[in-house]
Amino acid sequence: MPSRNVVKTDVADSFFHVYAGGTSRSEIFIEDQDYQTFLRLFARYLSKEPQRDRVGVPYPHLYDKLELVCFCLAINHFHLLLYQIEEGAMARLMRSIMVSYSRYFNKKYHRTGSLFETRYKASLISDPNYFEHITRYIHLNRKDWESSPYSSIDFYLGRQKAEWVRPERILAMFAGPEDYMKFVSDYEANKQIFDELKYELANYTTTQ
Repeated sequence: MPSRNVVKTDVADSFFHVYAGGTSRSEIFIEDQDYQTFLRLFARYLSKEPQRDRVGVPYPHLYDKLELVCFCLAINHFHLLLYQIEEGAMARLMRSIMVSYSRYFNKKYHRTGSLFETRYKASLISDPNYFEHITRYIHLNRKDWESSPYSSIDFYLGRQKAEWVRPERILAMFAGPEDYMKFVSDYEANKQIFDELKYELANYTTTQ
């Protein structure tokens, strides 16, 4: 199950459930453009080919170091499931995304100060039985989860593909997209597991 209050969370070859929310639960996504900007940041750092800025300086290239397995963007927070291949990759991704997005958001909406309540929080997942349940928990964070363009559900159901979203480690547990859809829909049978995940979320170790 998720490991709480561990001293060392930055380890290689491990799954992490990552969360961050707006300061005082404030909105971090207001318009569709905001969601799309955040998603483009995933593509910037997790595409196969290195990406460069306007003057040709390369962005951090993390494709072979980290996998984005599952995600969901909500109005005032986001959830990710990451598989870290190389130690330190998760920290580089989260620092890059949150700094870049905060600059974008503050400039667009003429605001100052911290956008996020904390840098981010991460929970090391140590029990293989929790992997699939965490993706369901993440996808169900949106009421429109079956058709939301702001989560990875379409990538799990085969309606979209992108090299920066890599659900294969989870989908290997299922017979196919229909089997996964049935699994996500049948969340009432696993209410206890959901309650445990919510408890773990409330007690995450803050990652710098």
